[in-house]
Amino acid sequence: MAIRLAMLGDIHGNVAALESALADIKRHKPDQLLVTGDLVFFGPRPAEVVERLRALEGDGAIVIQGNTDVAVADFDYAAAFPWFDEVPAGHRAAAEWAHDQLSDDQVDWLRRLPSERRVWADGVLVLNCHGSPGSQTAGLGTELDPTVTMERVTRTDARVIACGHTHVADVRELGRKLICNPGSCGVAFDGDPAACWALLTIPDQSAASDGAGGDDEDDDNVVDMANPTVELFRPTYDAAMVAEEVSVRGLSGDVYRAATIRTGRRVT
Repeated sequence: MAIRLAMLGDIHGNVAALESALADIKRHKPDQLLVTGDLVFFGPRPAEVVERLRALEGDGAIVIQGNTDVAVADFDYAAAFPWFDEVPAGHRAAAEWAHDQLSDDQVDWLRRLPSERRVWADGVLVLNCHGSPGSQTAGLGTELDPTVTMERVTRTDARVIACGHTHVADVRELGRKLICNPGSCGVAFDGDPAACWALLTIPDQSAASDGAGGDDEDDDNVVDMANPTVELFRPTYDAAMVAEEVSVRGLSGDVYRAATIRTGRRVT
């Protein structure tokens, strides 16, 4: 029997988008849920997001920490945003605001999340990370030089790399590596403000191996059948409502954050 893993991440405090994605996920009845980090920074409802994720974790979801979660939990801005010579005041304000919305227990939960986790699914190793294997901040964007991408993906033996960070959905095969980035559930950058999630299907590996050993054509078919596949989903939610909630918050940079949520395009 095939194993199906749902993946979502980059929720960024947008509980309305999270609930829309989870409702869609429930209809597909996956075997497990992977959450790829960046949970609370940016959006208007960090505490609600944490509580929802903690409940999901209790039901078996695997939740990891993203780089912005480090900023919110511990104010370690150099670790969270290493590409800045000077971290913008708006980033600090948003991290501090999100921290203040969380209870001490919620902050401690966020702080203790792992930076990555591994899942074995019918003999296939899946790495759940935020940026790339071994890094919360070095992403796997399509604009990277191919040699850089290969260097990053070969830091793991995992067949499937579930990641986020770029806020753009991306499914790519690189040799025997499958990159699965579901895009940002709460703050998309690809022009579509809808929520994002992905469904990874891992075929029954034992059934595939039982069919091996025939002629070359049959062997090729067996390899194809055994390959994991990914579907991307974009359930809608009221992005305008969430954008309005952000805009009235009044933090430095909120006008740009609200426009990004509303349009699905990065506005700075």
